[in-house]
Amino acid sequence: MNEYDSNRIYDIANKINYRKTENLKDADCYVLNTCHIREKATEKVYHDVGRVKKEFRNKKKPIVIVTGCVAQAEGEILLNKEKYIDAVIGPQSYHQINKTILNIEKNTKKINLTDFNVNDKFDTLNVFRNTNSNISTFLTIQEGCDKFCKFCVVPYTRGKEYSRPVDELLNESKNLVENGAKEITLLGQNVNAYNFKGKKLSDLISEISKIKELKRIRYTTSHPTDFSKDLIEIHGRLSKLMPFIHLPVQSGSNKILQSMNRKHTVKNYLKLISKLKKINPLIKFSSDFIIGYPGETKMTLELIKKVQFINTYSFIYSARPGTPAAKMNEVNYKISKERLILFQQTAEKIKYNYKKSLINKKSEVLFENKIKNSNEFFGRDEFSNPVITKSDYNLKGKLEEVKIVSCNQNTLFGEIEKNIKKKEHAA
Repeated sequence: MNEYDSNRIYDIANKINYRKTENLKDADCYVLNTCHIREKATEKVYHDVGRVKKEFRNKKKPIVIVTGCVAQAEGEILLNKEKYIDAVIGPQSYHQINKTILNIEKNTKKINLTDFNVNDKFDTLNVFRNTNSNISTFLTIQEGCDKFCKFCVVPYTRGKEYSRPVDELLNESKNLVENGAKEITLLGQNVNAYNFKGKKLSDLISEISKIKELKRIRYTTSHPTDFSKDLIEIHGRLSKLMPFIHLPVQSGSNKILQSMNRKHTVKNYLKLISKLKKINPLIKFSSDFIIGYPGETKMTLELIKKVQFINTYSFIYSARPGTPAAKMNEVNYKISKERLILFQQTAEKIKYNYKKSLINKKSEVLFENKIKNSNEFFGRDEFSNPVITKSDYNLKGKLEEVKIVSCNQNTLFGEIEKNIKKKEHAA
């Protein structure tokens, strides 16, 4: 979502003649778009601002703006502690970036914009054409969350759940496809809670799938309790919807899930997995896990072994200021670290065995770009596995059948099926 927001910030600033630069030393305005989910996010802000200060020590100071969730959560603290920062703008206020920049150009008064007017934000964004031209791109359809998991800062930095209008999203999707997109990932902090005037995520996916040149649709991130029957069923009938779901569970312990206020049990989660696999046996899953959450007395591995996640994201619990869990007694860090290592070893073994099972099999790969200084191209298969393939002709934007010939822990390596046939014919 931050990538989507960053691209939109550029689309807006472009209107007052600001352009992207790859070189920090050339910048007139430095925008640091931040996330507050993980620990040490604020320290990273100070570190990055320090780099700018060092680079411009003997030059004219650039405008420095911090946007995103750290700005929302700790904006006043940032402005007071780091005088080099000119403005902080929360994630629901970045549509005011141009007014902010122009005001800073006129005077030196610090600016703090951390309102929660999400309607105003998207009304303004609709005026600015989305210029993103990636083959695989993102589209924010929903923001905020009403679940209030005890460890999560999102309800406090992004606000309550908000779903964008269907027509607005269809227009932006068509625009992205006109720009060259072949795959769109629909984004939301709680994406399957999307609901605009009775239209659910499944309805939106159905409408977007009618765009002829669009080849693939994905969505993330889902909450298990918002997986409705219609969303399950669409996975059995819509070929453009990829058979891969990121479905965060956070823990394999019912006791911890209850303590987290996750509103689902391990049994509920497994039942949902079973329903999805029944409707589409090809579906694979990835998930998030928090290790060492307050009150955790042991770490369970049964769930990841049972589901066989093809990818997992696991972290030691880090307290987020202002969340209920921040007041709870934390598990000893050394114990948490040991549990994390064991968890990741098990998860990585499952992941590697899965990738090895794909060798000598065929996959449909959408190629996104050419790897610099080589004749190799990068793409992803239906399950979002990275695939690298050599080719003498341009594969960017192409959907090709690839035979997987080898793999490592993270990447598949393949050959284009038509190239294999050429070799066989030549032989």
